[in-house]
This record gives sequence, C-alpha cells and structure tokens, in this order.
Amino acid sequence: MFKNPAIVTALGTLYLIVYVTLIYNNAPLSVVGVLFTCSPLVVIWMAYTILKFGKYEGRALEENEHWGYQDKPMKLASK
Repeated sequence: MFKNPAIVTALGTLYLIVYVTLIYNNAPLSVVGVLFTCSPLVVIWMAYTILKFGKYEGRALEENEHWGYQDKPMKLASK
C-alpha cells in the first residue's frame, strides 16, 4: 500500500488539506504546531516513495540527446 506513489501522494495531499482547514477554523496552536512540525517528514516520505517506486513511462533519451522535454519538438525548444 505505501509503495504505491498515487496513494502516498493522496495521503500527503489529504494531510495538507487537513492542516489548512484546521488553520482556517482556528484550531488550537498546539495541534497546528505539531502538524507543521511533522510536515517535512510527510514531504520527504512522499518524495522518497515517488523516486523509489514510481514508474517512468516516457521514452529514454538517445545517445546524443541532453534534452528531455517531451511536450515540444527539440527544434522549437532550442530557440
């Protein structure tokens, strides 16, 4: 379950939504402070899971390519 980047990203987003909602609704400072203090751990966990278990489905770069954008042709992006 926690090796699936989509689930981990959804949980991280839910954490952020809960945090912002609590701030908006004037939650106690101790609760908001704990969530704020733990938020870097959530971001690190998300980044680690995405980098470790995420799958890249784009094409690989050719031997002489140093440019990897896929949304534009190479000739347009080099101008």
